[in-house]
Amino acid sequence: MDIDLAQKAISAALLANWKEAEKLNREILRETPEDVDALNRLSRASAELGDLKKAKRIAEKALRLDPFNTIASKSLSRWKGLRSSGSPSSVIGQPDAFLEEPGKTKMLSLLHLGDAKILAKLDAGDEVALTPHSHRVSVITQDGKYVGRLPDDISARLRKLISLGNSYKVLVKSINPGEIKVFIREVERAQKLIDTPSFAPEKLDYVSFTPPELVHKKEVVVPAEEE
Repeated sequence: MDIDLAQKAISAALLANWKEAEKLNREILRETPEDVDALNRLSRASAELGDLKKAKRIAEKALRLDPFNTIASKSLSRWKGLRSSGSPSSVIGQPDAFLEEPGKTKMLSLLHLGDAKILAKLDAGDEVALTPHSHRVSVITQDGKYVGRLPDDISARLRKLISLGNSYKVLVKSINPGEIKVFIREVERAQKLIDTPSFAPEKLDYVSFTPPELVHKKEVVVPAEEE
């Protein structure tokens, strides 16, 4: 396999240049027809270009060559039930899109997932949105379709912070049968909350060799005057 050609194919996918990605992966497969990685990339490109029938056929070939290939099996699971002319309509983010920042980012699993046909159109890197309600915060697609909801504790906190002026960007981190993880990033903090992180730092547990005075368990709360 031409390593440079494979890298160009990956770069094309990262830039969502699916026609170029399709062309490059087909070129690789002409030289190495059983390259499972190239088959997976070609399958994804075909799906993004709207040909799910072809995408499924290529993914099935990848599974025949490698029955334990998780990428191909997950792709087929996501596309199950979609029309052959459908498209996952995903958006590839920048490589640092999932870079964690203490107090500003949070990764979590959604609860009460939505319709399987809607979830099947999502992929890692897709941008979704938060919709606060009176007692919860839902996650929806860019065209308003329900995906799932945040855990109650995070919902309560973000409802308050959003009402006070904070804003957030949400990306799909991973999709597995029965589980969707999202990555939430604070993109704007209200002036009145300038010293209030969106997400409390992880708690540290006491261990036998750590002096108690070195372990801090301070919870960050929304300022009392804003309650």
